[in-house]
Amino acid sequence: MAETSPRFYYKGDRLKPVRAFCQVARLGSVTRAAEALYLSQPAVTLQLQALERELGVALFERIGRRFSLTREGQVLYDLARPLVEGLDGLEGEFRSRIKGLQAGELHVAAGSSTILYLLPTLVQAFRAAHPEVQLVLHNVTGQDGLGLLRSDGVDLAVGSMLDVPNDLAYEPVYSFDPMLICPPGHPLADKPNLRLEDLSPYGLILPPRRLTTYRLVDLVFQQRRVPYTVALEVGGWEVIKQYVAMGQGISIVTAICLTDADKQRLVARSLAEYFPPRSYGVVMRKGKYLSPQARAFVDLVRPGLFQRRDYFESGHSER
Repeated sequence: MAETSPRFYYKGDRLKPVRAFCQVARLGSVTRAAEALYLSQPAVTLQLQALERELGVALFERIGRRFSLTREGQVLYDLARPLVEGLDGLEGEFRSRIKGLQAGELHVAAGSSTILYLLPTLVQAFRAAHPEVQLVLHNVTGQDGLGLLRSDGVDLAVGSMLDVPNDLAYEPVYSFDPMLICPPGHPLADKPNLRLEDLSPYGLILPPRRLTTYRLVDLVFQQRRVPYTVALEVGGWEVIKQYVAMGQGISIVTAICLTDADKQRLVARSLAEYFPPRSYGVVMRKGKYLSPQARAFVDLVRPGLFQRRDYFESGHSER
């Protein structure tokens, strides 16, 4: 007949007798162990007896009033003490680690335009609310940014997306109107009833054709069968605005890049009738666990949900 292990009387809660055993081993006294555990002395004695029956060995030998570990008892104490101390300190360690998470790092991927025009006020507010968090902004766009997001190189991304892959979630927050910009005194600056055809005689200054803005401008002109010319391809809204201000051409930009400093050197005309607004928002990997600091950043962005901004909200007027 196969040998069977003895049934443990306290099997419903192994921790109590093991904790009682560790306290008696540490203090050398059932009475003192009972006081430390806020139990009666008979309750501790019953737990020790049940544990000895379960293991089939004597764990203590009594020398006078003091309990001393047997050889087997010492083996069990060496095994059980780290487990009991770990469980007893679980709450404190948990809260300590949660605090560490909250004081950790937050990595955000964003393109130059987002970092320059959209994020400054959000970063300022986040840093004021969470000064213990180290915020790292990764200046990347397109597939590079999506690659970082998919490999957990960043916690989240902020930017604009037209086509959203199935493994990512995009939450639009801000909407910016498309704007024609030209220097003051340009024939289009004061032209009434501005039409898309009115842009044809003038060379456009656009971002490189691999970028979404160029492709969107080309799509709209092609769909409406309106001819256009590109005078200059150059990266960066600030560079484009500078060349427009110098009279090197006109451009179609998103209102996100137009600031109060541009009032004196540029005229902005809305092209919302012809071009769709451009949304900016939060991009996350589906199923990804967000750290406390990442959730705090997303919650900070969300109050602006579906907020629409154009160049004229801050006091600009069409000239």
